[in-house]
Amino acid sequence: MKADYKNWVPKGMIYGLVAGTGALGAGLAAALVLTKDAPAPVRIGVNAVLGLGTAACGKAAQWSVYAYNQFSYNGKRRMSKQIIEGIAEYVILPEGGTGLDVGCGSGALTIACAKRNPEAGMVGVDRWGKEYASFSKQLCESNSRAEGVDNTSFVQGDAIHLDFEDGTFDAVTSNYVYHNIAGVSKQEPLLETLRVLKKGGTFAIHDIMSEGRYGDMQAFVDILRKKGYEKVHLIPTDDGLFMTKTEGKRLMLTGSTLLVGRK
Repeated sequence: MKADYKNWVPKGMIYGLVAGTGALGAGLAAALVLTKDAPAPVRIGVNAVLGLGTAACGKAAQWSVYAYNQFSYNGKRRMSKQIIEGIAEYVILPEGGTGLDVGCGSGALTIACAKRNPEAGMVGVDRWGKEYASFSKQLCESNSRAEGVDNTSFVQGDAIHLDFEDGTFDAVTSNYVYHNIAGVSKQEPLLETLRVLKKGGTFAIHDIMSEGRYGDMQAFVDILRKKGYEKVHLIPTDDGLFMTKTEGKRLMLTGSTLLVGRK
């Protein structure tokens, strides 16, 4: 039995984009024939719309295939694995302690942290929504069994309102989650995650922390420091740590940053 951490780019999206490109291309070919005797404005307008649609959909399909290959756990690049293992290095738990992975998805980061801290436990929480239908609690549990890991548990929950008391965990972590949450400041789920961290506990939170998404993160770091948090700093991961700058730009991950520190 082998763990299946899926791919951050769903196959369904690739198939849909390829099919859409084909359908639009066929529509364009048909329109070229059917509108050849139509008035010039109609002919040009219809063909332009279909042509641009075909090109855009084709470009999106090309990007999705590239991203799928980059992120694949079984492919040559395996960027997802590099990112997961890179974050897990910062998650250090005391013997008998418990860590939390917010937005655990397929369980990859939860399991990686559990492997590095065999004398502690890891809890993965996720809403497992329809947007990522291939991810589930059952998948996480299956992956833990496949990896021979028995110090994990998984629960359904909401990153905006975590169902845990203040100071529950010895460490908290997350990977590429909060930028997907609409309708709130991205700093809100950060604070909610830190709420459930014990005094003295460590955190390692990775996301696309560009100013457009997160606001002024250096100011956020300064606020944490004033509250008594220690060793808080931002580590860019899109300049060679987890990916090259070129990969970051092509994969739309520019601004990827790891927020680490101690409460």
